[in-house]
Formats: sequence, C-alpha cells, structure tokens
Amino acid sequence: MIDVETPALLLYHDVMERNLKHMADRAKRLGVALRPHIKTHKCLELGRRQAAQGAQGVTVSTLFEAEAFARGGFSDLTWAFPLDRTHLPHVKRIADSGATLRVILDDLQTAQAVSGTGLHVWLKVDCGYHRAGVDPSSRYGLDVARELGAERGVTFDGILSHSGHAYRTRNKDEAAQVAEQERQVMAWFAELLRKDGLPVRGVSVGSTPAMAAVKDLTGVTEARPGNYIFYDRTMVLIGCCEPQDVAVSVLATVVSHQPGASHFVVDAGALSLSKDLGPAHLGLETAFGAVKGHPELTVASVSQEHGLIRAAAPAAIEGKFKVGEQIEIIPNHSCLTEAHFDEYVVIEGGRMIDCWKIERGR
Repeated sequence: MIDVETPALLLYHDVMERNLKHMADRAKRLGVALRPHIKTHKCLELGRRQAAQGAQGVTVSTLFEAEAFARGGFSDLTWAFPLDRTHLPHVKRIADSGATLRVILDDLQTAQAVSGTGLHVWLKVDCGYHRAGVDPSSRYGLDVARELGAERGVTFDGILSHSGHAYRTRNKDEAAQVAEQERQVMAWFAELLRKDGLPVRGVSVGSTPAMAAVKDLTGVTEARPGNYIFYDRTMVLIGCCEPQDVAVSVLATVVSHQPGASHFVVDAGALSLSKDLGPAHLGLETAFGAVKGHPELTVASVSQEHGLIRAAAPAAIEGKFKVGEQIEIIPNHSCLTEAHFDEYVVIEGGRMIDCWKIERGR
C-alpha cells in the first residue's frame, strides 16, 4: 500500500529511465536527432532527463506547454499543431522571450500571413494519416512550400509529418511498413522541393509506434516520438512494447463493493483515466484500462469520478478487493491520463521518492 491520497498518478522511475535511454540510443543508431513530444508528460523534470539523454529540442502541443518549457530553460521548441493567424500574437510573445518557437502550417493564406514575423516554420505534410497536412503530390502543397521557401521574413525549417496511423496497426511489422511509407513520402517530397530550388533544412517525422519499429530513416533529420517515455495499454496491445515497459499507472482505492456483486467501484473515473477506448481496431472487449496484476478483471465503465471494475462472476472477487484497498490501473492512453493530474508520484524500489509537477493548462 502506498501512503498517498487517491486517485494518484504513479511514475516508476527505473522503467521511465530505461525507456528514455532505449529511444535515445535508437535515434543515434538510426542517425536522426530526437525531438521528443512532451505532451505525453508535460513535466520539466522529465524534459530535462530527455535533454540529458541527447534530445535536441522538444515538441509541444499547446502554447501553454511552450510557455512553461520556455520559462523552464528550454530554448528550442516546435509547436506541432496547425497554426492559424489568431495565434500569431501569442506565438510572437513566446518567441520574443528568447526561445526559438518553431510553428507548423499547411495553409497558403497562413503561410502568407507569417511573412515578416521572423518565425521558424515547418510545412505540415500528410504522409498517410489523412488528418492534417498538404498532399505532397498536389499543386497546392507545392504552392505553400514555395511561399515558405521564399523566406520573406521567415525561416523555412523544412517539412514535418506525423504517422498517427501507426497507432492503428496490429504489430511491429505493420508499424514498420507505416514508418517506411512515411520515410519514402517525406524523402521524395524533400528532394522534389530541393530540385525546385527551395531550402529544405530538415525532414521531421514522428510517432512512437513508427519509431519503435522503423528500420531505416535515410533522408530524415529528426524524429518526434512522445509516448515512449511511459507507453500504455494500447502500446502493449499493438506490440509496440512489453507490459514491463509501461512506466505509469493510476493508483485507485476501492470505495464500494456490495456483497454478491460481480463488480466493485474505485475512485478513478473518466477524469483520471479518460474515455479513450484503446485500440478498438483489434476487436477486443471494451475496457477503459487494465488492472495491474489482475487479468481476470476489466475496467468496464467510467463516469466522471467512478470507475467500475468487473469480474466474470461474483465468485472471482468474493472476499477480495474490500473498501479501502488499493489497485493500480494501466491506462489506455498515458498522454490523456496524465493531463488530468497535477503531479507524478515518483516510485522507486516500491516506495515514493518524490513528486514532480505536471505543467497542464489551456
């Protein structure tokens, strides 16, 4: 039993450190810079550990994160979210504070609007995820690239993609195919733009499943995985990592267990675990997480603060999991889970050694 008020977000220090070293070594072997996406952890302590392992800058998902990390001493940040013109005053305030804040866009009018701002800009490219980014085979994509490449008061950093569809794979072989497709698309487009006379300084790709499986990154300059620092239930189920690689869990307390019931209730609901259903494409039974050490249990449903843990039959939990007992839940999506907490309870050797702040906010 860990003496901490629940629900609490546990961070296993030794597992996290092992994950950081493994990905840093992998990036070196593949010959690319590592610019980790800190949206997964939102923690200065963890960002500094990534930097100590050789990370060259960080990636953020919000301007709040950008400000927090700039204040914390990080001077090279990429905001990996499509820029629109209403964000420009905020972006320039952060850039004027002394940090290099790199932005991304995929829109011609926005590309024209950033002229004269002095910003560093990436062109977002759709490499098969089909969420955002220019089609690299389209005339429009070339038009946006030419606008940025003209460098009218901006610095064109290059082209950037996100292989989010690697999360929809079933194993590492499939993820490796997605990663190779991303590499081929980005290397081809970079060469096309260079032949057009445009300065393509960088080729940035990213997603944890792709980076965990990719075999070759020729033509790529940097990678931006994020989830690898913690992993989660989804990563285990799609074969991206092993169960022992998951570095976080939600500690919850049993608050209700009625006699003869085939379920009990804990104090970790949607505002601790999120409502991410995990890898639905695998066709598994719906679950909002896994109970650590208890494969016979299912996190069957969540409401705002309640989590309902179900067993196949009442006999499986009769006399067990009494009110006041603690369980650990492995989240489906660690990035969404940590965004609900203010701090990590850092665990080493079975005991709490520290608490680290999570920089979350709008």
